[in-house]
Formats: sequence, C-alpha cells, structure tokens
Amino acid sequence: MLNDRIEGRWIDNFAAALALCELPAGATVAILSESQSRQINVHLTELAALRLGLVPFHIVLPTPRQTAGVAIRSTGSSVAIQGIRPVIDALKSATMVADLTVEGLMHSDETPEILGAGGRILYVSNEHPEVLERLAPDAALIPRVRRGREMMLAAKKMHVTSAAGSDLHIGLEGARIGGNLGAVPAPSMLATWPGGICSCFPALGTVNGTLVLDTGDINITFKRYLERPITLRIEKDYVVAVDGEGLDAELMRSYFSAWGDSEAYGTSHVGWGMNLGARWDSMIMYDKAEINGIEMRAFAGNFLFSTGANPFANRHTLGHFDLPVRNCTITLDGTPVVIGGALVPELA
Repeated sequence: MLNDRIEGRWIDNFAAALALCELPAGATVAILSESQSRQINVHLTELAALRLGLVPFHIVLPTPRQTAGVAIRSTGSSVAIQGIRPVIDALKSATMVADLTVEGLMHSDETPEILGAGGRILYVSNEHPEVLERLAPDAALIPRVRRGREMMLAAKKMHVTSAAGSDLHIGLEGARIGGNLGAVPAPSMLATWPGGICSCFPALGTVNGTLVLDTGDINITFKRYLERPITLRIEKDYVVAVDGEGLDAELMRSYFSAWGDSEAYGTSHVGWGMNLGARWDSMIMYDKAEINGIEMRAFAGNFLFSTGANPFANRHTLGHFDLPVRNCTITLDGTPVVIGGALVPELA
C-alpha cells in the first residue's frame, strides 16, 4: 500500500501539469473537490498553484448520497455540484477549474455552462500521485493528439478489426470529435491528466458490428484484466449480445442487466490511446483503491470502446463500461491510424 504523504517531487509534477495550461501569473484556480476526494491530490494541487504564482481557492462539496442500487465507478459524470447555483457561478468566475471530484466533470450536467463561459477544466484523475508521477505531463503529446483529432475530423468512417475477430464499423458523420491533450492551454477546453486519447461520441445509430475482448484486455469499470474472451455484438449503437464463457462474461452480463436500463447497453465514446508513457500492464501493480484507470484508457495503440451515456445521441445513464482493447487495427476511411495495436509513425 502506498503512503499518502506530501512529497516534493509530487509538487513538482503537479506544478508541471498546471504549467502546461499556460495560465498567467495571478490567474484564479478553483480547486473543486468533494468529501470523498483523494485529499493528497487536493493538497498537491494547491501547493503547485501557489508555487506558480496562481491564486487557488477551494470549493468543497459533500459527496452526494448514492441513489443507484449498483456500484458506480469511473463514469466521468460527477454529480457533486448538484446544480447548486452559487457553486456554478464561482466555477465560471475562475480562470481554470482544477477538477478533483471523484468521477470527474467530463460528462456532468454543469460542464457545458462552465466551458461556455470561457472556463477551462483540468480533471486530475483520481489516481495515487505515484501513478501521476509516472505519467508526467508531456508537452510533446499535445500536437500528436491534435493531429489524430484532425484525422478523425476529416474522416467519415472508422473501422476496427483484430485477429481475435473484431469487425466494428463506426460512422463519424455527425459525431462529436475531440482529443484529450492532458492540459487546457486555452479557454473553453476540458482535459484529463493523464492525457492522450483521440475519441468521439458517435451520432445516433452509427455503431455496428462485433468487438472481441480478448485475454489480457481490460474492463476498467471492474479494474480487471480479462482471462477469457468476450464477444460483444453491437447493432445501431447497442450491445445486443454478450457472448462468452467464464466469470468475465458473467460479470459483464450481470452488471449490464443490474441497471434495468436499456441505455446502459448503448455506445458512449470510442477512440484510441496516444500516450507513449502509459502501460497496459501497470494495473497489476496497484490495489484497486490506488488507481482510477486513466492510464489504461490512454496507453498507445489501444482501441477504447465505452458504453453508457452519450449526450450527443441523447443517451443518459450512469451504467458505464470503459474497455481498452489491444492488438486492433483502426482505419479512418481506409487509412490506418493503429496497426495491430501500434500507432502509425505519423502519430507516434
């Protein structure tokens, strides 16, 4: 078990993450946290902001009561703000929001208003600072993610195949396309640290085919490596069958059905990892409470398939899976961006 003690090198690391956001001296930083936030990261954010000559202030909210009867992990949709008007106004007034909520504000109801007012949000993933130390901020990642995003914006179709049997077609016309730079160097931006994902929210009814999760692929929601393959059959965005034998498939079927919500089976976002410093195998070294799994989402060359909420397809649910898949080939209008789980040289 790692110790939660302030280390000088971790302040250095957090300061480097804030520095990539290119805030002027004296800029205000709202540090948003909740009662169940990882407190060492809250403290490190404050100390790093002060070191850079920024002006941090804290907004701390009680973690809301859980209303679902199902355990919730890594939704990217924190409900901590609860629509409280003074909180939203305070966040809009800050130059940047350092998001230290447990789940993050990526898909939260209040996020569009904050970004629309010119605010920027950097979600410091709910990882132990040792994980964040290994995945130190990387300025070289920013232009590479932007290039991947440009390639996706220019394409009409994504096709994902693998030797394990994947054959998934994703329409990109009408999709909301983005890229996680790992920093927010301009207003109205949102990113996660660690960063390095090119992704999109597909438009309604544009995802069809088969995705095979092979041995060694990852169910981040469960923080578990798969030991036996699972085949997802997808029609017009929705997982219509979860085929496979053994515990992994049984757990997935159980969690899907526990929501009693057909939207939980829908496609949320898809994309590929770009972070050369992230490793697919590092999860084995940590207890579940020490990680949030962003590293697994971002490791270079993975195909990331997620189920659950997709506001751009009018799909709202807290049921959510993040599933990084290795060894895939991903093409955009026939041009590869990932071949056999490795980024093409243009993106690497």
